[in-house]
Amino acid sequence: MRIGFLFNHDQIHQMAHSLPVAMALAGADTGAEIIVATTNDLLAHEAIRLMGGAVPVGIRLVALGLRSPASRGLNAVLGSILPAAKLLVYRDNLDFFRSLDLLVVTERTSLILKTRYGLSSLRMVLTDHGAGDRAIGFGKSAALFDHILAAGPKIRDRLTREAGVCPDRLTITGYPKFDIAAGQGRPIKFRGSNRPIVLYNPHVSPHLSSWYTQGRAVLDYFLGSDRYNLIFAPHIMMFERRMAVTIDKLRFGLPGKLHARYASAPNIHIDLGSAALTDMSYTNGADIYLGDVSSQIYEFLKSPRPCLFLNSQGIDPDRDPNFAHWQSGPVIAEADDLDRGLEEAVADHPGRYRSVQRRLFDHTFDLTAEPSSARAARAIACLARGDLPDGRSADGRLAH
Repeated sequence: MRIGFLFNHDQIHQMAHSLPVAMALAGADTGAEIIVATTNDLLAHEAIRLMGGAVPVGIRLVALGLRSPASRGLNAVLGSILPAAKLLVYRDNLDFFRSLDLLVVTERTSLILKTRYGLSSLRMVLTDHGAGDRAIGFGKSAALFDHILAAGPKIRDRLTREAGVCPDRLTITGYPKFDIAAGQGRPIKFRGSNRPIVLYNPHVSPHLSSWYTQGRAVLDYFLGSDRYNLIFAPHIMMFERRMAVTIDKLRFGLPGKLHARYASAPNIHIDLGSAALTDMSYTNGADIYLGDVSSQIYEFLKSPRPCLFLNSQGIDPDRDPNFAHWQSGPVIAEADDLDRGLEEAVADHPGRYRSVQRRLFDHTFDLTAEPSSARAARAIACLARGDLPDGRSADGRLAH
């Protein structure tokens, strides 16, 4: 039995969501061959870092790349604007994917193996990256996976209701990232200041993010503030390319460049690409969250604290599950309202928002004393031997 874990992206932010599962599976003595496949050196180095500096016994690390001259040429032309390599790597490594019995992935692009390249016999398991509310996480393509490992009841319920996923193809296993991404309690020491730390965490999606219309105004507000320190930690893909492109709604955005005055400010810390963007250092260490639609809000809510949201796109969030997280703090329309919004977020947190945050967190994550990665590994082991994780065999009979 060959079980592959695929990491195919330009950046490292998806790795902590399923690599802990591969490690737990390798340590479970199932007899399966566990293969961790990465598609660039950055991902390979991050995999080794997360595994403690060396590949553990029971895991084989494999490098996938662009094999054909045509693919390398296309990527050279398009790669600075579009994720060409991410798509081309599937075509160039079909023999590898055919050799697997089961493939665990963290995103939906990999379904191209079934829809375009006809690998219908390859069983594919999704353990998604993040547990947010955006509609893209609940698209109908999810029903094409053979099984989905869900963080909690919110994900399960929306996938069955909105994507038409059969309940038998879903198993709640918690959030494996919590097993490996401890972060640091107070990652940034601002020069001579104990002001409250605000984390500004805008998403990359042009049609939802606050960055493209309000981002620099936000930085200017904190540049002139004597009340707050700021960690500017956007989505790790925000400044990866000159242009940000989203596929759920075809939109283009220009992240632009940051003026040096922000980086030189004593009360502003800027991080556009380090591992701290992905290991919960900032969500653990900040006092106040400021954002829009990033799923990192739910990682922040692991310890309830004041939150504030920027609705710079004129969205009507009432009764819209895609913005359920906006219930956890006040919502403002523009950076001019930051003074009022931050004060309200702090003042109203104990009496109004803390209980809401706990409810949202508990609905999003089903956490138990057993590590989530171990629960997910057990579910995958069941699937690998032909059983459903709830004890039924693949044809519906009880397994003995």
